[in-house]
Amino acid sequence: MKAARLEGLLGIGEVLDALRDEFPDISVSKVRFLESEHLITPVRTPGGYRKFSQSDLERLRYILRAQRDRYLPLRVIREELDAIDRGLQPTTTGEAAVRVPRALVLAPGVGDDDGDSGAGLRVTREELLRDTGIEEPLLRTIEQYGLVEADADGFFDVHALRICHCAQELTSFGIEPRHLRQFKVAADREVGLVSAAVTPYLRRPGSDSRSRAQDMAREVAALVLRLHSSVLQSGLRETIDG
Repeated sequence: MKAARLEGLLGIGEVLDALRDEFPDISVSKVRFLESEHLITPVRTPGGYRKFSQSDLERLRYILRAQRDRYLPLRVIREELDAIDRGLQPTTTGEAAVRVPRALVLAPGVGDDDGDSGAGLRVTREELLRDTGIEEPLLRTIEQYGLVEADADGFFDVHALRICHCAQELTSFGIEPRHLRQFKVAADREVGLVSAAVTPYLRRPGSDSRSRAQDMAREVAALVLRLHSSVLQSGLRETIDG
């Protein structure tokens, strides 16, 4: 392994020193056992020595606290770590130990640019229902209308979370699932507009063409959203204010 990749990593002795104040009984054998259970995966040097990142260290703290404070078996801890790896957030209260971060559930305002926030998030159907408050019949309906769709492994992304949250909130205003179909139709048309604008850049030779197309797609999409918001607000002003 190249030296650059090992820079800043901790040896197992340094890890023990960092953990010992909170966990006096921590030992090399304990760390090795957790590694053998595939709960942590430190890198190895060409000589076979373990090297730990700060992320590995925090993962160890989470495991040790879960065992000490909540008496969780390794099977449950493994499930929680898997959820954290999918973008969920550890909590200290409540029935669930990991949840979707609330900031990711709440949809950004129209025209807001949230960048890649939540880009790696993947949630199960049960997690989506629990953390957005949407009910199963409504979820099935918006799936039928094509507004959300699980991936091949059965997970939903951050956009599905936000769509479900908005759909659930809209029902309180009397907007039924059948009304939501028009949002999908409108979005598909807008996707077509953005795609048409960036396609010429995708066809250009050079390694920067795709990156440029992605940047342009974000710019065009932001303008489309801003236009959509302005037209909507203008129409509402005419309707409500007369």
